[in-house]
Amino acid sequence: MRLAINIDHIATLRNARGGHEPNPVEAARICEAAGASGIVCHLREDRRHIRDEDVRALRRSVTTRLDLEMAAIDEIIRIALDVVPDLVTLVPERRRELTTEDGLDVKANKRRLEDVIKAFHEKKIAVSLFVNPVKEQIEAAREIGSDVIEIHTGEYGDATDMHVQTKLLAEIRAAAALAKSLGLGVNAGHGLSYSNVRPVAAIADIDELSIGYGVIVRALVIGLDGAVKEMLSLVQHT
Repeated sequence: MRLAINIDHIATLRNARGGHEPNPVEAARICEAAGASGIVCHLREDRRHIRDEDVRALRRSVTTRLDLEMAAIDEIIRIALDVVPDLVTLVPERRRELTTEDGLDVKANKRRLEDVIKAFHEKKIAVSLFVNPVKEQIEAAREIGSDVIEIHTGEYGDATDMHVQTKLLAEIRAAAALAKSLGLGVNAGHGLSYSNVRPVAAIADIDELSIGYGVIVRALVIGLDGAVKEMLSLVQHT
């Protein structure tokens, strides 16, 4: 099981004071040195955390794999095609949301998403679609040429009732198995923490987990290197 670290909230903290620290590029280097298999950043339309210059600096610096989360809007697509990350993860985006709240409706946007995927493939950029663990959305992702899906685990992450968690975990497991049977790569993420990650990490059909906020919060207590290593110990020893 691979672990990619989302460093958006390093940039959130930097932007709170309008300065240059903490530096997302330095944070990415620490994460990679601690064992992360990739770095994730989300270039939002409102640039609330990661900025254009961060993406370009990360592209020069990241030695594992750079995953650029983004909405399928023309401005951000142009930047991604210029920067050429290793992977783009297409997500829905709403201005007022605190964080990504839902998976893409691939079925309803097949033509648009298919065109975007083709544009990225022309630049040899792999594409992941962030989807809920729903059969029809995963099948649609395969139909339009996505390389990977990332299963939205936010509902599972937010669940506090054990029976609800068990039900949602079964849905994630079934979604991962379906995606793998269709030849898709399978990532998962959102709302995963030190207290709930192990059951998801135990799903053999998931290739990689993407975790950000929980690791950055833990890093305030034990440091970023220690927080990444602690999460890796949970993800890789299930």
